[in-house]
Amino acid sequence: MLRRFFLPFASAVLMLLVSPLALAQQSSQEYQAYEDALARGERHANVWQYGWAGVYASTLAVNVYQASESDSRDTRYDARVGTVKSALALAGTLMDRQPHPAARRQLREGDGDMESARRLLHEVAAEERQRRSLEARLGSLLVNTASGLLIGVGDGRGRDGAINFATGMLVSELQLQTQPRQASVAINRFQPARVSFGDMHLEGEYALLLMPNQVGVALRY
Repeated sequence: MLRRFFLPFASAVLMLLVSPLALAQQSSQEYQAYEDALARGERHANVWQYGWAGVYASTLAVNVYQASESDSRDTRYDARVGTVKSALALAGTLMDRQPHPAARRQLREGDGDMESARRLLHEVAAEERQRRSLEARLGSLLVNTASGLLIGVGDGRGRDGAINFATGMLVSELQLQTQPRQASVAINRFQPARVSFGDMHLEGEYALLLMPNQVGVALRY
């Protein structure tokens, strides 16, 4: 039973490796997968940007109102601090564009070269990782630390300052984690592989290919 399953599968793998038509089909599918990933990334990026801009614009409006109209002195103070935080966050969200829309335009305006498409996807995936790195959190850490100290130390309300800091960091983390990551997913469909034929060793990547009439494996090295 194992032999009957293994031999057709091995034959399918060899066919994919030696057939120019299969290789062309593989490249076409890979290119289409990258284009689809950037298209989804662009839609996600637009929803992400305008959604978070709406959140920060709303909190900015609420803080501006409470800073002058609230009956509580503490609420007015917190609202003034919140106004600055919301304005900075809104400006950052509007000015810091996600890479997917520009990358998709670049891919569509290109000549269809597979290697260029791969390099472009790797660049976008690297920026996706950078946007979730520790360095990307430094700005929000500084702003939220400053606001927490203003309330906790400057206004003598330590508990409120700690809550302000923790809430701000939680919102910032949520904003980071909801960013698009479609390029990373598309790149990761290829997994590391090492193939040996006697004394010859090949290192590359593999991915499963699901087509209407067959299932196979694509090797890239």
